[in-house]
Amino acid sequence: MRISSRSGLPSLLLYLGIGIAAGEDGIGNVHFDNAVLTQVFGYAALVVILAEGGLGTKWKQIRPALPAAISLSLVGVAVSVGVTATAAHYLVGLDWQQALIIGAVVSSTDAAAVFSVLRRVPLPARVTGVLEAESGFNDAPVVILVVAFSTAGPIDSWYVLVGKIALELTIGAAIGLTVGWLGASALRRVALPASGLYPIAVMAIAVMAYAVGAMAHGSGFLAVYLAAMVLGNAKLPHWPATRGFADGLGWIAQIGMFVLLGLLVTPHELIDDFWPAVIVGLVLTMVARPLEVVISLLPFRIPWREQALMSWAGLRGAVPIILATIPMVMEVEGSDRIFNIVFVLVVVYTLVQGPTLPWLARKLRLGEGAEAADLGIESAPLERLRGHLLSVAIPEKSRMHGVEVHELRLPAGAAVTLVVREGKSFVPLPSTVLRRGDELLVVATDPVRDAAEKRLRAVGQGGKLAGWLGTGREIG
Repeated sequence: MRISSRSGLPSLLLYLGIGIAAGEDGIGNVHFDNAVLTQVFGYAALVVILAEGGLGTKWKQIRPALPAAISLSLVGVAVSVGVTATAAHYLVGLDWQQALIIGAVVSSTDAAAVFSVLRRVPLPARVTGVLEAESGFNDAPVVILVVAFSTAGPIDSWYVLVGKIALELTIGAAIGLTVGWLGASALRRVALPASGLYPIAVMAIAVMAYAVGAMAHGSGFLAVYLAAMVLGNAKLPHWPATRGFADGLGWIAQIGMFVLLGLLVTPHELIDDFWPAVIVGLVLTMVARPLEVVISLLPFRIPWREQALMSWAGLRGAVPIILATIPMVMEVEGSDRIFNIVFVLVVVYTLVQGPTLPWLARKLRLGEGAEAADLGIESAPLERLRGHLLSVAIPEKSRMHGVEVHELRLPAGAAVTLVVREGKSFVPLPSTVLRRGDELLVVATDPVRDAAEKRLRAVGQGGKLAGWLGTGREIG
């Protein structure tokens, strides 16, 4: 990870390399050619990655960029597919079906690849908002196109494809927003028995959105992204723990997916497809992507410097390689070559674009005077600070009733930081009188944690004079 961060390369290359090294041409000599299993695992991993991305998407940041992102995800994808497929047909010699499949496969950008490089460069909120939303939205239409182009028999007319895409996106969006809203409402009203269940519940709701969307013949990928985005902006309980859990789960999904993709490829077969991949990638990067950005953003009057960065920031990561397994599963003629071309294209142009993105941002002066970034404030993990958070309930017969906070005489390093009374919370004063039914939150440093708990138990049984008159000495 440190090498990836310093070099500017997305870490996907490291995991792909591990998979290749373990494969039949590597030191592991593992023979693996199960495209169906790879696709199933890849789809599952992509659902988790989209859910994690949606949970981290801030509505206030992408809301102004939403029209531009939608245009890039629809109009832009069409432009990219047309230009790239034409190049693959006339310059590389692929038949039209194979060319269209490659054009569709590589038209999807990858949020994880883009932001693993750009996270170190402060950018205007509009740029990051457009790129993030585009990466979350464009998977859905691309999957529909790849499946349509991979189907045996004649390809549907363009207006039929447009209608299918519009219908599936509408169904997926409606289901995603509905499931996200219902899930957020439920989690705010239902008290789960353990705080560790909230992260699991949030991810389960997001995955359920994908399942419902797919069963309703809508876009499951759009459904899971939107449901996660609604959940991520709903101010749910135990949110820092949920974000940490989702982030870790997303990394596990990416690592497993990339290693499996590396195992599936056969390196010695890539040699013949190296230059075709370079040619297709060159047209995609230097012609299709800039043209896609210019045409899609024409109504929005976005400055040319921002458009230039968006053109170069169209990184392709795991998604195109996963989508390249679709024609393999559907047994399209030449599907192995399609997979090899896509694999080489992703690796080569990630090596080229990844390290140069921060440099280009600086040259375009987009990192200067950018909007102030959020501080990323969250609940600090007390174990890292050598602290403990104690929750103390005052029951009906407790002698802590009527005791003032300062009369608790907690050891130095411990303090009552919050009182919850009749559903309302407040920060107590030293003179605050405690009552039956109160719940106290006490922060104590590690050395005095046991002493603070012992003192609280003693006061609960012996009152404010506990310890002075011998009451509660044996309570621990």
